[in-house]
Amino acid sequence: MTARLHSEVPAIQSSWDDLLVGIEDAGHWQKRRETLRKRFLELIRDEAKPPPVPKDTRIEDEQIVDGSYRLRWISYQTESEDRALAAVGIPLNPTGPLPGVVALHGTTPQGLRQTVGLEGAPEEAHLDHLCRRGFAVIAPEHFVSGTRIPPEGPYDTKRFYDKHPEWTAVGKFTYEHSLAVDILSSLPEVDASRLGVMGHSLGGHGAYFLAAYDERLKAAVYNCGSTFFRHNPQVEKWARDRWYIYFRHLRESLLRGEAPPIDMHEIIALIAPRAFLDISAWNDPLCHIPTQRQRALMLLKLGELYGLLEQPQNLAFYIHGQGHAVPPDSKALICEFLAQHLKQPD
Repeated sequence: MTARLHSEVPAIQSSWDDLLVGIEDAGHWQKRRETLRKRFLELIRDEAKPPPVPKDTRIEDEQIVDGSYRLRWISYQTESEDRALAAVGIPLNPTGPLPGVVALHGTTPQGLRQTVGLEGAPEEAHLDHLCRRGFAVIAPEHFVSGTRIPPEGPYDTKRFYDKHPEWTAVGKFTYEHSLAVDILSSLPEVDASRLGVMGHSLGGHGAYFLAAYDERLKAAVYNCGSTFFRHNPQVEKWARDRWYIYFRHLRESLLRGEAPPIDMHEIIALIAPRAFLDISAWNDPLCHIPTQRQRALMLLKLGELYGLLEQPQNLAFYIHGQGHAVPPDSKALICEFLAQHLKQPD
């Protein structure tokens, strides 16, 4: 048998190394971050969002759930002729100001009702789970779901683009989720300095888009969301020609094989050094599996960034083999991570 020799630790090199090329310290990173933020806002076409309108927040219904928390159904204006629905859960008898979480649902038929725990998969009843753990939670309804389903069907964005041809669906939902942060932070029971976001699937990448966009959020959790632009033979799904279209303006360039000037690892990097937990499945059937396996290399590079910014404890990731799901171990990690970074020490 050939003897195995001692060796030096080889450097891990990957295509994700572009994140930190030329970056030697936090000052260099800040300049790079400014460039990446500009590219991110250009990607989602933030400049095309409509002018703000008064929210005119209304309580539509209210109930007490199992003597544990108060559940309110609220509506609010997001733009001219467009009103959103959200559920707000507030634990009863808090001993002090509460940490707050924005909980984002995926492309499920039950949508918001699943997040509240009234229909669908119980493991995705994130509002209910988090309220019982002592968080105040707002769960906004995605703009083409639930009470806002367009005539073409759930999650169809045709009418959105007819109304806003220069905007993007990602820009729309990110802006709306930021309005939900406004509402959550304004609640008298909530400590506006301890806010986070979490989501699964569509809500998973919605969580990191929102945390990159809104720096009031101190922690973000991604669960089994999207894949990347690079290394992705299905990249055109980011710019479909039907149903849910994330970035309509990218379609022609993606079909020509041209990648946008920013990718998902760089968008997630805008969250640093704030807390970020990435949960994914290497065998997620909704992602191209060979591409999904690149996620580990991407996360290692993000770890270098958090180390450079001297906050390595704020980045965590977990990769499992249980597919596109929120298994019990993932659910426990989500709750504990948010508690660690948003709750005050006893």
